[in-house]
Order: sequence, then C-alpha cells, then structure tokens
Amino acid sequence: MLGIHELWLFILSGVALNITPGPDTVYVIGRSLQLGWRGGAAAAFGISCGCLFHVTGAAIGLSALLMASSTAFAVVKLVGAAYLVLTGLQMLWSRPVLAGSLTGEDGRTPLRRVFLQGVFTNALNPKVALFFLAFLPQFVAADAPHKPLAFLTLGLIFICTGTLWSLFLAAFAARAALRLRRSDGIIAWINRALGGLFVYLGFRVAMLEAR
Repeated sequence: MLGIHELWLFILSGVALNITPGPDTVYVIGRSLQLGWRGGAAAAFGISCGCLFHVTGAAIGLSALLMASSTAFAVVKLVGAAYLVLTGLQMLWSRPVLAGSLTGEDGRTPLRRVFLQGVFTNALNPKVALFFLAFLPQFVAADAPHKPLAFLTLGLIFICTGTLWSLFLAAFAARAALRLRRSDGIIAWINRALGGLFVYLGFRVAMLEAR
C-alpha cells in the first residue's frame, strides 16, 4: 500500500520512540501538574500540531531542502532557539497560574498559550525535521509511486500514537497531582522548571549542526 513496507515494525518503533522520556514528555507532565488535564491535553495537541508541520514538510520536500541548504537550516535554527529562550525566560519571570484559573491577567486563556508553545517548540526545531526525514524513508520503497502520500500516512500514524501516549501521561499526572496543583509554591517551582527546560532547549537548538 503506497509503497509502505514493514508497517508493523514502523508502528512498534514509533511507539517505542514516543514513550521514551524526552523534552515533550517533561512539557506535557509539567503542564498537567500546573494546569490539570486540560493543560496537559493542550500541550499534547500543540506538540502534535508542531510535528504535523514537519511531517508535511518531509512529504513535500521542505525537510530535504532544510538539510541541503546551510542558510535555511541556520535561519530556522536561530529563530527556533530565540523563541525557546524567550519563552523560557517569560515562564521563569511569570507569576504562577492555578489550575482553577481559566484566564490570565491579560484576559487570554493560559491553555491557548500552552497549546501555541507546544506548536512552536516543535515547528521551529530543525532537529525534529531532520528526524522525520531520516526515519520515514526507511519504511517506504525506493520505487514507490506516491512517496509524499506514503510519508504523510506514516507521519500521521506516528503523530496519532504519540498524541495518545501524551494524553495518557496528562491524565495520569493530573490525577496524581490534584492537590499539588492548588499550591502557589509548587506551581511556581513547576513554572521555573519548565522555563529552565525551554532555555536549555534553546541553547541546544542553537548548537545544532546540519548532518
């Protein structure tokens, strides 16, 4: 089908990669502790939408262009690093938001910001683009007549399994930390931890080199 081979192996590999702890896992759990189930779900769907950007890019060849052009890679890298660092500093300086609060002082919903942070964190990370470019072609035949559609299909499968795992983590973390989320002190430390993670990821992205 579409030149896809060893689909079962792709699904198993994708699940294994999705459940491996990483920055996305930390972000979903942190937002779940801070804002409850809805916060974790917003983070999960944001991350998935960011991944969808890269899957689409891999399908139409943008990821290949990103890897081939050092200038394009450098621009995306610097923009992504700047976004991560600025977001992290903002989280470090911001006041804690309790799970029961649906709107911040500026009238905007924190859940929307959580979602958008998840989107941009992945969409502006060239490492994610290179990952999909390297991973997806291994399961598509070289002579497949519809490679873009095959890449898109595999990418959507990967995103779906990752989203389901992230929603499970969000539900588990939100339920386990129901009392913790009501504490200003705990929320402040969670915010600092997430802010520090974003700043760290920003410097890591800035140090990336095209392979």
